[in-house]
Amino acid sequence: MNIKFLHPDATTPTRATPGASGYDLRACQDHIIEAHAIAVIPTGIAIEIPFGFEAQVRPRSGLAAKSGIVAILGTIDSDYRGDVGVILHNTTAWHFVVKKNTAIAQLVFANVLLPELIQVDSLDETTRAANGFGSTGV
Repeated sequence: MNIKFLHPDATTPTRATPGASGYDLRACQDHIIEAHAIAVIPTGIAIEIPFGFEAQVRPRSGLAAKSGIVAILGTIDSDYRGDVGVILHNTTAWHFVVKKNTAIAQLVFANVLLPELIQVDSLDETTRAANGFGSTGV
C-alpha cells in the first residue's frame, strides 16, 4: 500500500508483533490536549487505500487504560488522500502531552461491502422486530 510523508517527522505505521492486526499510528509533532478536551493529532502521513477497502482508526488499549487518552473510532475512505489525523479525547482532569513519535492509535484495514440500497414498502418479519436498545439484555 502506498504511503506519502506530509511532514518531515512522520513515520511509517508498523505492527508491534507478527500477530497484530493494527498498524501503530504515531504523532508527528508534540501536542497538548487540555483536560476533558478533544483534539485532532496529525500523523503526517497520507495513504492510498485501494477501492473496496477502508482503514479504521482505532484506540490503543494501553494508552486508554494507563493515561485516560482514547482515540475516537474513525474511517478513512479509499478516495481520501489527506493527513491521517487521529481524534483523541482526554478523559482526565489534567492536560496530557502527546510527544512526537508517540503511538496514539492503530490503523486496521478492512474490506468494504457496497450493496445497492433499494427502497421497499416492507421488510421481512422477525421475532425481534423493531425492539432496539436494551431489548435483548443490558
